[in-house]
Amino acid sequence: MEGYPVRILSITEITHNVRQFNVEKPKGYVFTPGQATDVSLTEEAWKDQLRPFTFTGLNEWDHLQFTIKIYPERMGVTDQLGHRTVGQSILIHDVWGAIQYMGEGTFIAGGAGVTPFIAIFRQLHKDGMIGKNRLIFSNKTEGDIIMKEQWDEWLGPNVQYVLTDGKTRIHEKWLKEHIKNFNQHFYVCGPDSMVAEIKKALENLGASGMITIEL
Repeated sequence: MEGYPVRILSITEITHNVRQFNVEKPKGYVFTPGQATDVSLTEEAWKDQLRPFTFTGLNEWDHLQFTIKIYPERMGVTDQLGHRTVGQSILIHDVWGAIQYMGEGTFIAGGAGVTPFIAIFRQLHKDGMIGKNRLIFSNKTEGDIIMKEQWDEWLGPNVQYVLTDGKTRIHEKWLKEHIKNFNQHFYVCGPDSMVAEIKKALENLGASGMITIEL
């Protein structure tokens, strides 16, 4: 499958297993915050091994940015990306739709599931439109939180971290205790099991029809 070869411009370690890649932007390449593309590698054996990643920068930038969790144990594409260095190339493909911002609401993310929200909040912050948007961000430990300082800056008291290592988990009872208004937009992204449980819980609490899901 053909793709656009782009050179890696910089690599930044975000957490112990998450890296941020800035890569070249092909001429005329356009995306909307929340959208994604499929990424593969330039080697013949890996060209058709596509993995979806959301853009975490802004469309107006002269480069593209991806924030990617590396899984060495899977010995797959992210493991290979973990060994890439500045100057090497990867393949990106056409843009496709992911989460679309529909208006103020509550964003619920689990781990790397926060990545589709990064460009959305980055754009909202740039435009002075953060408003009353809220992020509930679940991780195993504080050290797993992707871009914590950025979320604190952008959202202040409207970001809430849930640490599962502390035995706290987002479920229906938790949502009922921590959210007062279910007549708002909800954006949910994370592991399949978490997304399914939260979707069902939100529907039970009266939020059906206002839930945007990204698996």
